[in-house]
Amino acid sequence: MSVNVVGKSSRRRSFLHDRSQRLGRGLGSQRQVTDAAGTGGEMSSQLPASEAGLAPNPDAVARTTAGSPPAPIGGKLKRAADIAIALCALAIASPIMVIVALILKLSDGGAAIFSHSRIGFGGASFRCYKFRTMVANSDAVLTQHLASNPEAAKEWKEHRKLKSDPRITPFGMLLRKSSIDELPQLFNVLKGEMSCVGPRPIVAEELPRYGPNAADYLSARPGLTGLWQVTGRSRTDYPSRVALDSKYVNNWSLWADAVILVRTIFAVMRFDEAS
Repeated sequence: MSVNVVGKSSRRRSFLHDRSQRLGRGLGSQRQVTDAAGTGGEMSSQLPASEAGLAPNPDAVARTTAGSPPAPIGGKLKRAADIAIALCALAIASPIMVIVALILKLSDGGAAIFSHSRIGFGGASFRCYKFRTMVANSDAVLTQHLASNPEAAKEWKEHRKLKSDPRITPFGMLLRKSSIDELPQLFNVLKGEMSCVGPRPIVAEELPRYGPNAADYLSARPGLTGLWQVTGRSRTDYPSRVALDSKYVNNWSLWADAVILVRTIFAVMRFDEAS
């Protein structure tokens, strides 16, 4: 690896590490009660790169200049692939999306699309779209459930997820199991807020849990799918998820993205691993 590439990598990590620390300050113990994704289960955080078709690639290091934010990993090539894939996927999935939106709207009169603030590339926040999978008053339902169930409160604090979530509707569970609820994120991809492949988007208060690896998360656009999603998904604990995100970022290649996209098709078929 050349000195120039090492220098770029060092500047990238330094810039984004400072950014992640600034974002992390002031969060304290605040917790948002939202339709946020989480992880559960146990799996070793040490996974060989070969399991995901990843291999070290110094050329994947994001470019940066002194005093300016680095470019997202993959640059223009990854962005072009994102646009092409998202447009094709929308053309194929649009009939399903229209049907789902109508069912959600007619079932209880609530909004079909749910959006919530997530942390994106370089620490910028954006509204991440999903089909609504919860009851309309999900915040109140969760607050009451956690207040009356100490075990559930502990589970939520540790994993940001409940195995038995009273907020999720039967139709919403089907959407989650099939990952259809995430199809609206294709619009996030077209807007440049997300990528087809990358670390799964997180809320601001989750960033401190990444520790020194927060810079890796911030160096990529969050992904519609990612290495975590095809490597255990809901069976993977949070430290393992962080390790997988860092592994993806530091070993990025267009081939690795292609492998993850293919593996995603099989992952969503395993309903037992869906969240």
